[in-house]
Amino acid sequence: MYSYEERMRAVALYIKLGKRPHATIRELGYPSRNALKAWYREYEQQQDLPARSAPRQPKFSEAQKQAALAHYASHGRCVSGTMRALGYPGRAKLTAWVREAFPEVRSVSSRARGPGEHSEEVKKAAVVGLYCRSESAAALAKKVGVSRETLYAWKNQLLGAEAPATMKRKTKLPLDPEIADLERQREALQRSIHELRIEHDLLKTASDLIKKDLGGDLQDLSNREKTQLIVALRSKHKRPELLTRLKLARSSYFYHRTRISLEDKYLPVRQAMKDAFESNHSCYGYRRLKALMERRSVTISEKVVRRLMKQEALVVPRPRRRRYSSYLGEISPAPENLLNRDFQADAPNEKWLTDITEFRIRAGKVYLSPIIDCFDGMVISWAIGTRPDADLANTMLDAALETIEERRARPIIHSDRGGHYRWQGWLDPVNAAGLVRSMSRKASSQDNAPAKASSAASRRSSSIRVTGRLSQWSSS
Repeated sequence: MYSYEERMRAVALYIKLGKRPHATIRELGYPSRNALKAWYREYEQQQDLPARSAPRQPKFSEAQKQAALAHYASHGRCVSGTMRALGYPGRAKLTAWVREAFPEVRSVSSRARGPGEHSEEVKKAAVVGLYCRSESAAALAKKVGVSRETLYAWKNQLLGAEAPATMKRKTKLPLDPEIADLERQREALQRSIHELRIEHDLLKTASDLIKKDLGGDLQDLSNREKTQLIVALRSKHKRPELLTRLKLARSSYFYHRTRISLEDKYLPVRQAMKDAFESNHSCYGYRRLKALMERRSVTISEKVVRRLMKQEALVVPRPRRRRYSSYLGEISPAPENLLNRDFQADAPNEKWLTDITEFRIRAGKVYLSPIIDCFDGMVISWAIGTRPDADLANTMLDAALETIEERRARPIIHSDRGGHYRWQGWLDPVNAAGLVRSMSRKASSQDNAPAKASSAASRRSSSIRVTGRLSQWSSS
């Protein structure tokens, strides 16, 4: 409480500072903003402040207080019931009155005790039943009409916190080491069997529901497909085990489960697209299907059309481009593989390698046929053409034979098993020059690797000359 002088000093300073409460409180250190304004209003009305504030009249009379306490004591000592019956006072006020009038009451209950107020005989009988263990503690508590925690509170109140030995949880006796080891092995086998059963059910459900092979990897499935598996197996296995096995986040599972449960708004569009695709010999792409849907007054975006085609597996079959291969079958006896991947030579014209390589330029396809010397990797001769025919290989061979001085060298000429190196027009000049033939094994490109690599290098370095030669051929 502030004295008369302190209040007058505060009001005078408030008026002096231009009725600024914050500046006044900051300088004096008191009072609160609302109290200062209340003092000023009182001073403005009476031109003075009373020497002492009038005492506040109590909100409730003594008669009301005694009536509330009497109702509380005669109606089960319930604060809430007294407040509802009388309509006053508040919970805090009534609790203070009760503690003042009944000091022996340690705690004030907000509900009527009535059936919850049990005698000592009932408590003792309940504790004896808990001690004898004729039934579970939960069943005994329900029978008495209290909670399980209250039952144990009665036990601690009557017998102390130390429970008798018969009421403690029985500990398992130590097992023999061999028996304990067998028990651990049994538990490990049970876990393994459980995991294998989960994996088997996942694979079987994936095969039936998503049409995935039993030998496939479950991690290749999309999150939506994994969610479908979990929903199908949720009644047989626990959801956390399935989520862990499929490596699917819990949030992703709930997201896709909600999306699956929603109605597919594109269902009629899917069927219309599928019918149009099949009725047009499965040759309509997404552009034609989109135009067809628009002609039928169905407006959807291009991305939606492509997504629906992917989901419905509407794929236009494309013919595979046949790669060039010179292999025509075993049209003549094939010589042995004399080099056997030994591409090192001690002298020139000892080991030759040849091959035909296809590559593209702006003018079209071009075929390069070189002969490589294993001694230094030098290109002895080469020929290019627009067709990989026998004349291409023979032209290269004739140019290579002209480089041999007096035809004294007898190199081994190694090639793949293509038809250019097995017809009589190739065999005659090779035999006449005394060359030794050698061929790679079937479907083994590594047996002639340097020739393929050198052909690629020659292709890059000779692209300008090839283009010039082709332009000459085209003009002629």
